[in-house]
This record gives sequence, C-alpha cells and structure tokens, in this order.
Amino acid sequence: MGPVELRTLGSDDVDGLLAAEGLFDQPPRPDWARKFLETDDHHIVIAYLDGEPVGFVSGVETTHPDKGTEMFLYELGVDEDHRGQGIGRNMVEELARLAASRGCYGMWVATEPDNAAALGTYRSAGSDDGETFVILSWQFAAADTDPARI
Repeated sequence: MGPVELRTLGSDDVDGLLAAEGLFDQPPRPDWARKFLETDDHHIVIAYLDGEPVGFVSGVETTHPDKGTEMFLYELGVDEDHRGQGIGRNMVEELARLAASRGCYGMWVATEPDNAAALGTYRSAGSDDGETFVILSWQFAAADTDPARI
C-alpha cells in the first residue's frame, strides 16, 4: 500500500469526480458535477490510495458584506475500509490550507453531536468546538429533478 495522494479537482476533472461515485451518498450526476467543478468558489479534494479514490472533502466559499469570506466544509467521506488512518484529517487540513490560500478568514462545519468519528477527525485537524446552534432546513422537491434549476 502506497502513500495517500490528495488531489484538488479542477473544472476539467468531471470524470475524476464521477469515478469516485462510491464515496458519495448517491452517485453524482454529470451535470451537477460539472456545475460544481466549474464554480470558482466550490472545491473538492479527493484522496487516492494506489490510484483508487478512498475519500473526499468538499467545501464552498461563502462571502458576506460585513464578514468577508469563509470556507464551509460541506461534506467529508472516507471509504469504510480506510477509516481511522488519518485520511479524513489530511483532507480537512488540505481544505483548510486551500481556504487560507484563497483569503478565507476561517472554516466551519456542522455535524451531529453524537458523530464521534466526525468530531474526532475535525478536532484532530485543528478545529475548536465553536458554538452550539440549531440547524433548520427547507426542502424543495423540484430542486433534485429539474435540470433548469441547477
């Protein structure tokens, strides 16, 4: 087993993102993958072991007029067979380096309070516990079926 390689995908890496489909909750759609990768403030880092994708972390820069730009760590996933080896921590650290290099003043993530694996990964990558808050969400049925909306 060789070293883990981290690669930040660019706008021309749609096939690379689609090849990592087993890491996602659902197989990525090519049109959404393309839109994600072509959007300058959207980022995805994929971890490869012996040429095979074993993890990913995605982030989105958000800018507010009175706060500046921060990185929202959108999702982290590591293949079950490769968990507990520091791959998640390395990807989070890579996303943090990318955020800092792009001028972000910080990075944040939300996770369930009982998700010990995620909490351990984020803490080992240098996060603090931040503040407790409630997440509220809206679901729009047409958003995942209407290509015109993406």
